[in-house]
Amino acid sequence: MAAPRQPGKNGKARAAAAPAELPEVNFSDWGDRRYLHLGTEWVQGSMRLDAPDEIDLEYVQRMMAWLLFVEPASVARRHAMQLGLGAAALTKFSRKRLRMRTTAIELNPQVLAACRGWFKLPADDGKLRVVIADAAEEIRRTEWQGSVDALQVDLYDHEAAAPVLDSADFYADCRALLTEDGCMTVNLFGRSSSYERSLEKIAEAFGAEALWAFKPTREGNTVVLAQRTPARPRRDKLADQAEAVQARWGLPAPKWLRVFKSLAP
Repeated sequence: MAAPRQPGKNGKARAAAAPAELPEVNFSDWGDRRYLHLGTEWVQGSMRLDAPDEIDLEYVQRMMAWLLFVEPASVARRHAMQLGLGAAALTKFSRKRLRMRTTAIELNPQVLAACRGWFKLPADDGKLRVVIADAAEEIRRTEWQGSVDALQVDLYDHEAAAPVLDSADFYADCRALLTEDGCMTVNLFGRSSSYERSLEKIAEAFGAEALWAFKPTREGNTVVLAQRTPARPRRDKLADQAEAVQARWGLPAPKWLRVFKSLAP
C-alpha cells in the first residue's frame, strides 16, 4: 500500500461482477509504471511496464526479507504464500524469479482478473495457485498447516486506512501455517492503524524474540518480520546473506540491513 498518485491512462476491470460489498478494480498508467486501485486513488500495487516480473515498490521489496534467513540454494524447493494479491508483484517474483511453489489468497475475483489482464500474472500451473477466498478462513484449512516457508501479509481495503486482519488470533493462525524455519512478513500502514498495537498482537502470537522490523518507508509503510523459530544470526552472516540475495535476484538486500533490526528484548 503506497501513497496516492495522479492517474494517467486508466481502465476498469472487466471481470465477472464481484459481490456488491467488494470495490471496483481499476488501474492507472503514469510514466513507465502501472498502478492498481480499488476504486480510489490509493495505490494497491504497481508494476514497471518494461520489467513486469520485478518488484517495483520499496516496501514490497522488503517483504522479501525472509530471504536473509534461508540458504539461497534451498529457495526453489520452498513454498511462498501471499495473503492479498495486490498487483501480484510478490506472487510473480516468487513463482517466476525464485521458482518457488506459490499460493496467493485473494478475496476479490476482480483483482485476480486485473492481475491476469493488466499485470502479467500467468495462469495457474503446477507451482502457482490463486485461491479466491477469505484469508482468515482459508488459512485455517488443514492442507496449509505447517507448509509455508514465506508468508507475506498485505491486506487492505479500498480506503487503505488499516490492515483488514490484525488480531492476535489471526497472527496465531499465520504462525500455524509456517514451517519450522518459516517467516511471516507483514505490511503495516494506514492512517487509522497503530504500529505499536499491531506489534503487540504479532508478539503475542510469535513471541517478542521472534520479531524484526524495518524503519518506515517514505510513504509510511513499515514491514515487520516474524520467525516461526527465533534466530539471531550474526551481523556478518546477515551481510553475507544480503550480498547473496542481491547477486542472485537483484533485490537491494545490503541496503535493508541499514534499516532492519531485531526487536528481541
